[in-house]
Amino acid sequence: MDADRLIASFHRAGQAQVFAFFDQLPAEARRRLLGEAAEIDLAEVERLTRTLLAQNAAEGVNLAGLAPAPYEKRPEHGGDPAAWARAKAVGEEALRAGRVAAFTVAGGQGTRLGFDGPKGTFPVTPLKHKPLFQVFAEKIRAAGTRYGRPLHWFIMTSHSNHAATEAFFAERKFFGLDRGRVHFFRQGRMPAVGFDGRILLESKASIVLSPDGHGGSLRALDRSGSLDLMQREGVGTLSYFQVDNPLVRSIDPAFIGWHVLRQSEMSSKTVTKAYAEEKVGHFCTQDGKTVVVEYSDLPMAMQREKDASGQLRYIAGSIAIHLLDREFVRRMARSTSSGQARSTGSAQGGSTDSGFVAALPFHRADKKIPTIDAAGAPVTPEKPNGVKFEMFVFDALRFARNPVVIETLRADDFSPVKNADGVDSPKTCREDQLRQFARWLRAGGAAVETDATGLPGATIEVSPRFGYDEDSFADAWKKLSPKPAVVDGLYLE
Repeated sequence: MDADRLIASFHRAGQAQVFAFFDQLPAEARRRLLGEAAEIDLAEVERLTRTLLAQNAAEGVNLAGLAPAPYEKRPEHGGDPAAWARAKAVGEEALRAGRVAAFTVAGGQGTRLGFDGPKGTFPVTPLKHKPLFQVFAEKIRAAGTRYGRPLHWFIMTSHSNHAATEAFFAERKFFGLDRGRVHFFRQGRMPAVGFDGRILLESKASIVLSPDGHGGSLRALDRSGSLDLMQREGVGTLSYFQVDNPLVRSIDPAFIGWHVLRQSEMSSKTVTKAYAEEKVGHFCTQDGKTVVVEYSDLPMAMQREKDASGQLRYIAGSIAIHLLDREFVRRMARSTSSGQARSTGSAQGGSTDSGFVAALPFHRADKKIPTIDAAGAPVTPEKPNGVKFEMFVFDALRFARNPVVIETLRADDFSPVKNADGVDSPKTCREDQLRQFARWLRAGGAAVETDATGLPGATIEVSPRFGYDEDSFADAWKKLSPKPAVVDGLYLE
C-alpha cells in the first residue's frame, strides 16, 4: 500500500491522529512511521476496541464449572511404566524419521537480570558460563546425532533483539549447527490504544507498539513461512519452549511419543506445584476442554483447596513446555489473523465475537503508557491511561483435538532464569544444573559428595554434547575408561 492510501485508511478508521505530525517530519522519520503503520491491522484494532475495551477490566475471568485437569503421572508417582516406555519408543521413532523440530520463544531482553542484550545470550552454566542459546544449540545438535537426523530449530525474536540475536549466532558459528537449519523470525507487534480506542503515539514519528505475547508465536510461524518450510521438510511436530529455561528437555522422546500416540494437536508438560501460592498457571478443565488458568486469576481459596488425601486439588502447574502439531498451528494462526473468534465462555476469555470460528483470544493489559498529547508534548501518566493487547499460547489448548498433559519432574525440566536474585535467579538455576549433573554421575556409580538438597560441593559441568538427558549421559559415561574423579572444575564434553 502506498503512503497516501495507507494514511487515508487510518483516517477512515478514525485513527487520523497517527499522522497528525506527518508533514513536520523529515523524510527518514516519515518512512519509519509509515513502516510502523503498515504493521497494524486496523480491522483487528477496531474489533478489539469494540470487544475488550467494552469489558470491565476488573470483572475477572469466568471460573464456572472449573475443575483440575487430569494428567499422565510419571511412573515414580503411580503412572504406568509400560505406557511410558511405549511412548518413549514411539517418540524415538519420530525423531529418527525427522518429524520433529525445536522452537524457542526468545523475544526478551535481559533487563530484569541486569544484563544488556537478548536474554538468550545471558551466561547461565555453572562452570563454563555458556549462554542460554549455546545450551539449547548443543542439546539440539546432540539429539540430532543420537537419532541420526539433524533437527530444524526455529527461533522467534523480537524487533528489539532480532539483529543482535542473528549477529550472536554468526559470531559463534551457530555453535556447530547447520546454518540452513536455524531459522530466525520476528514476533508480531500490536499498537497500544487509549481507553477511547485511539492508537497512542510514542513520539511525533513513532507509534506505541509492543509484542503481541507468546501466543503471537503461532501466527508469526505462519507469516514467516516457517510452517511451509516444515511441510516441505516433513516436520509435523514443534517442540515449544521459552528461552529462560536451560534445564528444559528440549527434545524429549517420551513427551513426543505421548503426543503421537494420542494423536494430539497440542500437548503440555506439568510439574507438581511446590506450594499453593507458587506463581505458575494451573491446568484445568472447563466445558469439557483443557484450559490453563493463571495464578493471578485463580482465587487463593481455590489454589489452597485440598483433596481427600490432603494434597493440593489444583496441583498441576504449567511451565510453558508444549508440543504443537504443524497444521493445528496453521489453523489457529489463520483464524486468529482473520479476526474470526467465537465466544467460548473460556476461563481465559479474551476478545470474542459470537457467530465466528474459534481463534486464539487477545487479552487486555491496562498500563501506564508514555505518550504525547494533541500538541505533541510528552505525557508521563501517573495511572493507567491505555491498553496493550497480547495473546497467550496456552489458550490454544482449548481448541486442540485430543490435548494431553504429562507430568515431568521439576528437577529434570524446569529451572528458569527470570529474576536477578531470589527465586528463579541465575544462582538457583546454576544450583539446579549442578544437582542434575550430580544425580547423573551418582546413577552411573560415581562418588559425588552432596548436601541434603543434592547440591555437590564441587563446581562441575556436563556439556550437552556429552549427555543432554539421563539416557544419553548414561551411555556416554559407560564408555569412559578410566572414569574421572568428580572434583572441582570437572567438565565432561
